[in-house]
Amino acid sequence: MRVVICGGGVIGACTAWFLRRRGIDVIVVERTEVAAAASGKAGGFLAGDWCAGTPLDALARRSFALHAQLPEQIAGDWGYRAMSAYSGFVAADSDPRRDSPSALGWLSDGVIIAQRIGTPKTTSIVHPGKFTSATMNGALALGAELRLGRVTGIVRDADEIAAKGVEVEGSVIEADAVVIAMGPWSLLAAQWMSLPAVYGQRSPSIVYDTGADVPADALFLEHEDGGSAVSIEVFPRADGSTHITALSDIASLPLDPAAVTPDQDAIARLQAMSERLSPLFRPEKIIARQACFRPVTQDGLPLIGKVPQSEGLYVATGHNVWGILNAPATGEALAQLIAEGTTQIDLSPFDPARLSPLDPSLLQAR
Repeated sequence: MRVVICGGGVIGACTAWFLRRRGIDVIVVERTEVAAAASGKAGGFLAGDWCAGTPLDALARRSFALHAQLPEQIAGDWGYRAMSAYSGFVAADSDPRRDSPSALGWLSDGVIIAQRIGTPKTTSIVHPGKFTSATMNGALALGAELRLGRVTGIVRDADEIAAKGVEVEGSVIEADAVVIAMGPWSLLAAQWMSLPAVYGQRSPSIVYDTGADVPADALFLEHEDGGSAVSIEVFPRADGSTHITALSDIASLPLDPAAVTPDQDAIARLQAMSERLSPLFRPEKIIARQACFRPVTQDGLPLIGKVPQSEGLYVATGHNVWGILNAPATGEALAQLIAEGTTQIDLSPFDPARLSPLDPSLLQAR
């Protein structure tokens, strides 16, 4: 059996690895490079129980456990480490607490820590780009193949029902099953199959070189900016970098992931907020000013499973802020579904058939 995976992000990489573990032939087709989009520019924060009470709970718990196991199974160092997480706020100029020392010594005065919301048993982190690359390399070491190119269509049988492969810029790659895992660019596949809409939400971020000065404490802070409250997230990584993000917006999705750029005004605002948090966040310490598009769906839940009205077609996208967290369990479940027809985790909440398909004419108009 041969499976073609469209997309070299974290979902595609994990799916490839779990399929190869089952001895299934895998070809991954990636337009730009591995981890070119959100899989390389996300925060990498992981939480085991933050989805409790939601349809994502079982998927998140399984995936959190897999993240802890994978460093022993895949070669490479992607900075997996347990960490604490705290919530709080930055005191406004008029707030008398602005001069109060922070409970965490590396933060500036007036950064108020309200409560601990994650412990090393429930929260952790990876470097997303390094994790994605290591997982893809693990799949390649097991015999998977990576091809660079742009998917331009799905090849079907004479009855136009079953997938028989993909078109890649005029060439055909034959396959018994096809997985669409292109993040928000999975929207493009709606012109070839019945898929719900997938939207891209742009998230700017700044990465600082902080060395060993910032401990393993993720922060979720409310910050007043221009008269309104903004949520800012701070993720220190094991490699000495700290990822800070806020100010997500809606913007047009470029056709090429390599063309994604941040809004410069948003980056300037984010930098000003970051410098308020700690003296460690200085301009000369900036490694990257960047942005990525997170894939989201109409109801906020991912699309994982068989594509309606087609045989041999599968989709895995729409994970929003939990893409890095839920990638291992998504890849494992897809491998089970393709190989056995059943899954360890109930995927029914993520069935693509639950949402109305996108009208292809709207995509063509775009």
